[in-house]
Amino acid sequence: MADHSDSRPPIPDSRDDHSDTRPPTTDTREDSRHPTPDSLAAALTSGKYRALAQAVSLVERDDGRAERLLADIYPATGRARIIGITGSPGAGKSTLVNALTKHYRKQEKKVGIIAVDPTSPFTGGAILGDRIRMTDLYTDRGVFIRSMATRGFLGGVARATNDVVDLLDAAGFDIVLVETVGVGQDEVEIIRTVQTNVVVLVPGMGDDIQAIKAGIMEIGDVFVVNKADRPGADRTVTEITMMMSLVEEHGDWIPPIVKTVASTNQGIEDLDAAIGTHFEHLKASGELDRRNRERVRIRIETMLKEKFMDRLIGNTIPRADYEQLLDDVLRKHNNPHDAAEGVLRRVRFGQ
Repeated sequence: MADHSDSRPPIPDSRDDHSDTRPPTTDTREDSRHPTPDSLAAALTSGKYRALAQAVSLVERDDGRAERLLADIYPATGRARIIGITGSPGAGKSTLVNALTKHYRKQEKKVGIIAVDPTSPFTGGAILGDRIRMTDLYTDRGVFIRSMATRGFLGGVARATNDVVDLLDAAGFDIVLVETVGVGQDEVEIIRTVQTNVVVLVPGMGDDIQAIKAGIMEIGDVFVVNKADRPGADRTVTEITMMMSLVEEHGDWIPPIVKTVASTNQGIEDLDAAIGTHFEHLKASGELDRRNRERVRIRIETMLKEKFMDRLIGNTIPRADYEQLLDDVLRKHNNPHDAAEGVLRRVRFGQ
């Protein structure tokens, strides 16, 4: 894998955060609390750690400044490697992320971690808190960790994950690891966000059967049998190999199977090598461009749907009328198809 560490902006020590960006005025507190998108983008792309944290918070809150900020930093994106770590609960994904991050840090690569957690039904926030399980990385200024809530979105991928990936990319991180909650079938959505998807399985949990049901056999670019010191690890490798013979989605790429014991760093170098080989395959085959284009397409279409609905309800259709429409469908006075067609007839598209 290419090491961009010499061409990416540095992640400075927190002691000199903002030391060279504050204007020579006596009132800087207001600016630090409410930075403009332009100033925040400039600070973020120059490697200011605190600016990155502020930017991520804006995106998660869906703050009005976030959209302009993301537009400003977008030209600085496109250099980071985006790697997904997904699999069933209890497979040791967080431990694997922890070990892989330490491995990259030894190579002087800067690593961003997005740990996507289930949403608390009470607060709407992330409830697993993967940062707690990575406390030894939390003080490393070359590592940025953020737990994000799924907010009910399918696939365990938070609504703002793509935007946060862009922020980390623009801030100079060489590697972005996206760890998703193990929720099963809908987890295939992860492939829309990452370039290389690592599927983590463990012996003795029936993962071979669960993998087929969940559909993750189709999305795995690299398979990891973690906790390989347990009995049955070789059997799990054999079963994965047999199941992959039934999958046609991989094309010319045959996903490697790597055995690891993440808690002792066993197999981490082999995993890094497998991920690097896959990335080289993506570039040589043109698949990298295709995946990046698909990611862009999905992001634009998702935004179009959200913006369309936001402008539709309350502008084209008064909120009260829309609520009445819902009531009519609920009481069987109307049906969803005719209701949607009726709404569209009231929309005036550009001439």
